[in-house]
Amino acid sequence: MFIVNPMPKQIDPALVDLLEKAETATIGHVLYTGFLDRGITPLIRGRRVAGTAVTLRLPHADSTLLHYACKLVRPGDIVLIDRCGDTKYACWGGGLTLAMKLAGCKAGVIDGPATDLSEIEEFDLPMWSRGLSSITTRLLGLDGAMNVPVSVGGQVVKPGDAVLCDEQGVLVFPADVAKAAATRAIEMQNNEKKMHERLRAGEKLPDISGATKIVEANMITTQE
Repeated sequence: MFIVNPMPKQIDPALVDLLEKAETATIGHVLYTGFLDRGITPLIRGRRVAGTAVTLRLPHADSTLLHYACKLVRPGDIVLIDRCGDTKYACWGGGLTLAMKLAGCKAGVIDGPATDLSEIEEFDLPMWSRGLSSITTRLLGLDGAMNVPVSVGGQVVKPGDAVLCDEQGVLVFPADVAKAAATRAIEMQNNEKKMHERLRAGEKLPDISGATKIVEANMITTQE
């Protein structure tokens, strides 16, 4: 049996633009939750994309519902796939990549392997997965669920969540949290650029960060 819920409301394009200026690693200084397991890594390096979470739960070797989702995905969506613990079967390959790209999908995130890396690169669709596999899923027509809460990379992902993916990893969070976190991260990134200028001018990192003051205030010198 297949569960197919309505497509979620897409996040504001202004929030997408804001998120794509922020780095997941900088947001990591602001938030502690929402980060997918670091085993889910980019197949195409150097990309940063943000969008609206469209969720799928695909158990075992059945990818029928993922094929069907190609009819529903909209420009700006990011597809996140719960593979229910399976790490053997690749549910996403070359043909699906092209179909999703033509539908406007911005990225795919799989808690499992993908396949056909050369075609993923050729069709230029950013993908995050648990590596690659030559063993693929089939159109078995058994079951699956779309636009339901899922578990991807150890995080609960709800349809309509904001998603930010870059070369460091993937972050999923509610839209209201995303705006505040991205705004703070961008401020921190701008401050870091100023710190780089000070380092190039000859200042030492611990003097800028405050580490010198902390260590020297609590330092014990031993004599040999």
